[in-house]
Amino acid sequence: MYPQHRLLLAIAVSIATTAPAWAQTPLSTNRGSDSAGALRAGDVIRLRIWREPDLSGEYRVDEQGTAVFPKIGQLSVLGLQPDSLKARLITGYSTYLRNPAIEVTLLRRITILGGVRNPGLYPVDLTMTLADAYALAGGVSPEAKQDEVELVRGGERTRFKISKETRIADTEVRSGDQLYVPIRSWLARNPWVLTGGITAGVSILIALTR
Repeated sequence: MYPQHRLLLAIAVSIATTAPAWAQTPLSTNRGSDSAGALRAGDVIRLRIWREPDLSGEYRVDEQGTAVFPKIGQLSVLGLQPDSLKARLITGYSTYLRNPAIEVTLLRRITILGGVRNPGLYPVDLTMTLADAYALAGGVSPEAKQDEVELVRGGERTRFKISKETRIADTEVRSGDQLYVPIRSWLARNPWVLTGGITAGVSILIALTR
């Protein structure tokens, strides 16, 4: 191969393999932080009381950080961990029930959009992984990027590199956030078109330089 042919081929390969230059940041985690699982406005408290279906249910934390429960009424829950809330509820319901058996689960309400089959608003348990959250939305579509997510909050959009095995509790995802699963570009989904085009282009350039 002539030197000019090698140069043309190197340029074509370089164009084909060059990726867009934008920063990707790991999604911030809160491992070891007491605030990671604390109740915030917009969260949902799933309450289960054994043998008391009328008292069980899901109760939303309002903007003032309070939630209203059957019989015991309004409680200030902002910043509480689920275990602390459970202790307070056991104390409150002990007035009406003998040795109440209570289970408390904290849910974040997030919107999952983009490369999922059923985009929409979903309550996610803190013990769930991102893969579990995507499963609620019908799973990730074949066109989606498997290792990226965009967090949208307050009109600001940030893209992260992240594992689907990351737990919701280990991230800064809050109720009201949007998680957007990016879609791969048309060329990324059809690499044969780019490869064929480069091959044809190189062949033409070689023919023209003979």
